[in-house]
Amino acid sequence: MGGLLCYPARMKSKRYETSAAALDAARKAGCLSDGIQVMVGGFGLCGIPEKLIEALRDSGAKDLTCVSNNAGVDDFGLGLLLQTRQIRKMISSYVGENAIFEKQFIDGELEVEFNPQGTLAERVRAGGAGIPAFFTATGVGTQVAEGKETREFEFPAGSGRKRAYVMETGLWGKLALVKAWKADGAGNLIYRMTARNFNPMMATAAEFTIAEVEEFVETGSLDPDQVHTPGAYIDAVVVTKPEKRIEQRTVRK
Repeated sequence: MGGLLCYPARMKSKRYETSAAALDAARKAGCLSDGIQVMVGGFGLCGIPEKLIEALRDSGAKDLTCVSNNAGVDDFGLGLLLQTRQIRKMISSYVGENAIFEKQFIDGELEVEFNPQGTLAERVRAGGAGIPAFFTATGVGTQVAEGKETREFEFPAGSGRKRAYVMETGLWGKLALVKAWKADGAGNLIYRMTARNFNPMMATAAEFTIAEVEEFVETGSLDPDQVHTPGAYIDAVVVTKPEKRIEQRTVRK
């Protein structure tokens, strides 16, 4: 799939003035309501769509399943949705910095599906690629594999070596919220540094994807070879001024 060159110059810009307006567009498209699965990009507190998460909280949508590497912290990121009890289930790989998450899980208020981090990334990538399931060696013989189909494969083919693999399903959502560095009117995205963890694959794995960006440029000004996510995957773009919190600050004594 191409980048911005596949878009006519006269196309309508995908930019929305506010996060609330972009989410309203998702609602009108049937992709924002109670009970949906939401794909949320970012890695810890790096590269998270922080303003879109705030707008999702303000939308009042509840009973959500959130697919994300993490659950934010108590008062930032997805922790804001945990505060308001809008999340019913988390599909994640790391949630160690969130006391609200811990309490709701222990109290039985929050359903949790833990994944090895690489498995979570591949499940999202598979969902975006239209792959319903795949086999991986990660988690075989552990709690991760309980209740899942396991098979033996000779891999590489012809090696004579067989190994057990567990089947994992692809992940797909009604709505995806991602964070990028730069976008144009066609929705082509460029990520920067840590934001390339999880955001590119989340952007492909939903019916309606909204990108929160720091810079917006004229359509046609991005180098196609630098585009990480083609605009064909993006339905709305919002320009914000991120807070960019540091999760764990380490300094010299």
